[in-house]
Amino acid sequence: MNNRVLIIDDHPLIRSGIRRALTPADLLEVVGEAACKAEAFAQINHHRPDAIVIDLNLPDGSGLEVIAWSRARSQRMGIVALTVDDLPEHIIACLESGASAHVAKSAPLTVLIAAIKKSIESPLTFTSRRLTESIATQNRKFGLTPREVEILEILPTGDTVTEIAARLFLSIATVKTHLGAIYRKLGVKNRVQAINVARRAGLLPK
Repeated sequence: MNNRVLIIDDHPLIRSGIRRALTPADLLEVVGEAACKAEAFAQINHHRPDAIVIDLNLPDGSGLEVIAWSRARSQRMGIVALTVDDLPEHIIACLESGASAHVAKSAPLTVLIAAIKKSIESPLTFTSRRLTESIATQNRKFGLTPREVEILEILPTGDTVTEIAARLFLSIATVKTHLGAIYRKLGVKNRVQAINVARRAGLLPK
């Protein structure tokens, strides 16, 4: 049984190209198209596709809104975001909104097909060719040092300051100093806020 795909893009040529690229041999079937955000909502409700391929730039709003709405509606739907480029901020925005994958429109169609298949298999696992680089860019944006990033990544585990110090072979005072720097750079006051900001910025997985 073929997986059902909905294409959302305001350019007819893009939609046509993707439709032609998705063949029964790939076990992917295009069940509908939408050219704007309003049509996207209606088509998703009507077709209940296994995956959507969506442009971020729609004439009546952002594709990110559709992505967030779709993810809140279904944890099993594959969501592949398309952008004209692969800027770090776009990739992180797709990750934050709940997309399964990001693909630049300049990428070969084989990359898009692979991303759609992967999104259906693992809808909650985000993939992008430049994800690691994009996260590193976000780290630089906040000015976090490698050690601060290391400590930030431990925070969601719930480890205490003492446990973090033991894990990293640091003194408790040193860990506290790094935590203070992390909070200051992220503009927060405590661990929970730091984790939330870091997740929204793509520094930590959701």
